[in-house]
Amino acid sequence: METMDQMLVSSWYNVHSSVPPSYVQLPENRPGMVVSSLHKAIPVIDLGRHDRVDTTKQILKASEEYGFFQVINHGVSKDLMDETLNIFKEFHAMPPKEKVNECSKDPNGSCRLYTSSENYKKDAIHYWKDSLTHPCPPSGEYMQHWPQKPSKYREVVGKYTRELRKLTLKILELLCEGLGLNPGYFCGGLSENPAVLVHHYPPCPDPSLTLGLAKHRDPTIITILLQDKEVQGLQVLKDGEWIGVEPIPNAFVVNIGLLMQIITNGRLVGAEHRAVTNSSSARTSVAYFVYPSSESIIEPAQVLINGSTPPIYKSMSFGEFRRNFFHKGPKIEEELQ
Repeated sequence: METMDQMLVSSWYNVHSSVPPSYVQLPENRPGMVVSSLHKAIPVIDLGRHDRVDTTKQILKASEEYGFFQVINHGVSKDLMDETLNIFKEFHAMPPKEKVNECSKDPNGSCRLYTSSENYKKDAIHYWKDSLTHPCPPSGEYMQHWPQKPSKYREVVGKYTRELRKLTLKILELLCEGLGLNPGYFCGGLSENPAVLVHHYPPCPDPSLTLGLAKHRDPTIITILLQDKEVQGLQVLKDGEWIGVEPIPNAFVVNIGLLMQIITNGRLVGAEHRAVTNSSSARTSVAYFVYPSSESIIEPAQVLINGSTPPIYKSMSFGEFRRNFFHKGPKIEEELQ
């Protein structure tokens, strides 16, 4: 039986001149040769502007219409963004066995390296990527289980996730203002358990047949993504059309997660998105997933429901939601209502 270090796409992609059959998507899921819509673009929002009311309106409009937006002048330094992307690229470039060892420090598996998806053994068709994930709560808990190689990993990723926590709270506060929620609505349990999820997509011999990530919505409150500056791969579904998310220098991509969709009773959209591959360059993306604590109750906010707007989603703990999401994937949505 293959071991994880042998299964990683980065371990074998360069010895294949064609896509192995288990990575060929069903015809209806293949990205094909179609170039994603370039005449449309997701909104770009300048967080450095002094007109807070207008910034709030822009974020709310983007979250309602697209479920995605990019932010610039967000307060995180360019140097830290570059260092973070580079440290993750260095991690994925390490020898396979070393990567596996660096992610095996916690007997409870809080830090994981996997390939395709976390359900690799159940996946009938695999995805062209390797992934690293671990919690990064503001408390610093779990840091002893993070990789120690590359040598500055903990220092850089620790600093980056602390900065991302500040940015998260800034964006969530603006969303609260726009929705009429208490400004601190998301400050406690609903955002206290973030995680990083780093996807690495090696070059693929035929990108028209494969996907790096299937069409999905994130099981988060929000997600903040640091894109590879050189290589496009993220696509968002809008009005039945795939829109490519152009990498903008020093910008973050923010998307509304399924949990936020539930909490806003469907007003904000957890947009469906996917990742495509390319034949010439590897691509690395760094997602900061804003998760609640397991005990947090996920349900429509009381101030957003009334006689004329009843709740359209059931109440459940995040722990229960996560278990269901892991086993059912996108099908979970039918059960939430």
